[in-house]
Amino acid sequence: MTQHDRLLIIDFGSQVTQLIARRLRELNVYCEIHPYNRVDEAFLRAFAPKAVIFSGGPASVYWQDAPMPPKGVFELGVPILGICYGQQVMMHCLGGHVEGGHGTAEFGRAFVTPAAERLPLLEGWFEGGTEQVWMSHGDHVSKIAPGFRVYGTSPNAPFAITADPERHFYAVQFHPEVHHTPKGAKLYENFVRLAGFKGDWTMGAYREEAIRKIREQVGDAKVICGLSGGVDSSVAAVLIHEAIGDQLTCVFVDHGLLRLGEAEQVVTMFRDHYNMPLIHADESDLFLGALEGVSDPEVKRKTIGRLFIDVFQKHATEVGGAQFLAQGTLYPDVIESVSFSGGPSVTIKSHHNVGGLPEKMGLKLVEPLRELFKDEVRALGRELGLPQSFIGRHPFPGPGLAIRCPGEITREKLDILRRADAVYIDQIRRHGLYDEIWQAFAAILPMRTVGVMGDGRTYDYALALRAVTSVDGMTADYYPFTHDFLGETATRIINEVKGINRVFYDCTSKPPGTIELE
Repeated sequence: MTQHDRLLIIDFGSQVTQLIARRLRELNVYCEIHPYNRVDEAFLRAFAPKAVIFSGGPASVYWQDAPMPPKGVFELGVPILGICYGQQVMMHCLGGHVEGGHGTAEFGRAFVTPAAERLPLLEGWFEGGTEQVWMSHGDHVSKIAPGFRVYGTSPNAPFAITADPERHFYAVQFHPEVHHTPKGAKLYENFVRLAGFKGDWTMGAYREEAIRKIREQVGDAKVICGLSGGVDSSVAAVLIHEAIGDQLTCVFVDHGLLRLGEAEQVVTMFRDHYNMPLIHADESDLFLGALEGVSDPEVKRKTIGRLFIDVFQKHATEVGGAQFLAQGTLYPDVIESVSFSGGPSVTIKSHHNVGGLPEKMGLKLVEPLRELFKDEVRALGRELGLPQSFIGRHPFPGPGLAIRCPGEITREKLDILRRADAVYIDQIRRHGLYDEIWQAFAAILPMRTVGVMGDGRTYDYALALRAVTSVDGMTADYYPFTHDFLGETATRIINEVKGINRVFYDCTSKPPGTIELE
C-alpha cells in the first residue's frame, strides 16, 4: 500500500486550525491535525512526520500549564512552521522570550515589511514592497531564540517573520491560512516544497487505497449503509459498493421531509443506475404522525433522530448477518468530536452520524471518508463517476424540511414548501447562479398574510428565501441577488404555487444568524 509523506499539525486550540489542513490538502499534501496533549514522543515516532506545523491558540506561553509541544519535536530533524501562538511557543521553547500587553496587540489586517535578507519560505512575497496579512494576537515575541533571524516586521510585531534556516525552523506571527492573508497559500506551498513533499495526495490514489482498506477490513462480511441521499453518504456507498459489491446493502429512510422528487431520484440512481441493493423504507406516515402538533425546533430534531434510529434498525435486520455499519463521517467530524481535556478549546459538536447505532446494534464501523474534507469528498465523487449535478448539490439538513417549516408541520405546508422551493432553485439554475451559492432554500413561515389576486382577497402563507455564500459553513454571508431576480422569482412563486401570497428574502449573515432557520 502506498505510504504518503505525512505532515503533522499540532493543534493549540485555534478556531482556524482546520484551514491549515485545507490549504495543505489543496497542495496534494497529506496532513493530520492532533491536539497538543495527544502528541507525545511515542506518537511522534509512530507518526514519523516529514514536517510539522504548530497552530495558533488562545493561551499565553507564560501561563502555568500553558500548552506545549513535546520536546522531542525539535529533535526530529524536519522542518517546523509556527503560526501565531505556534511562533510564540517555538520561541519560548528554544530560548526566546514572549510578553503580553504593552500596546503591541494586533487584530485584523496588518502589513508586513520585508527585512533586507531574503528567505526561500517567502519566495513570491514582497514583490510590491509589503504584504497584507491577518493578525490575531495579544502577546508578542520580545526576544527571538538563538539561531533565528528576522525576515519581516509589522508596526506592532517587530518579529512578524523569523526563521532559523539551518534547522529549517520558521515562525510567523500572522495567520497565512486565512483568506485575508492573500499570499498565505504561496507561503504554505513554499514550506512543503522546502520540506520535500511530492504532492502525491490525489483522489485517484485515495480511491485505490480506500478500496483496498475496505476489502481488508470487511472480508466476506455484509455491510449496511444508512443512505440519506446527501453527497457524503452517497459517495461512501458508491465507494464501498465498488470495493465489495453486493455485500453492501443501503437503507434509505424516507421520512417524508425530503424535497420535491428527491426520494425517486435517490432510488433511481442507486437501485437502477448503480444496481446497488437498496431498501427504500417509506416511513413518512410514522415521522409526520410523530411530528404532528410539534413546533419546538429541538423537539423536532430529537424526534426525527430517535425515529430514524428505530426505523433504520428495524429495516437493517432484513439484511441478515450484517457485521458492519457504513457511515459518511468526514474529517471535520473527527476533529470536532475531539475535545482537549483541560486544554484550550471545547468540543464544537458531537459526532452527528447515526449516533449510538453501532453500539446498539453490535456493529463495527466502516468510515471510508473519515480522512477527507467536504471538497475532497466531492472530488472523490467525480473520480467515482457520480453525476456532477448530484455531487454539486447544496447541503441538505438531516431533519430535512422540518427545520424549514418553523412552527407546526402539516402535510399541506410541506407540499406548498416543496413546490415553492423547486421554483426557487429552478430560478437560480436558470440564471446560472447555482454554483456560486453555498446553500439556497425556501422556508414557509408560521404566518398568513392578506393578499389580492384578481378581484379576490387571499389569506395565504408567507415564504422566506435564503441563499448564502460560504467556504465551509462555519460563517456565511447572504447572496446579493439583484432586485430584478428577486422580483421575478417572487412573481413566479406566487403565480405557480397555490398557498403563497407573499415572499421575503433573508439577508442575515452567520453570525449572528444561522444558515437554517431552525
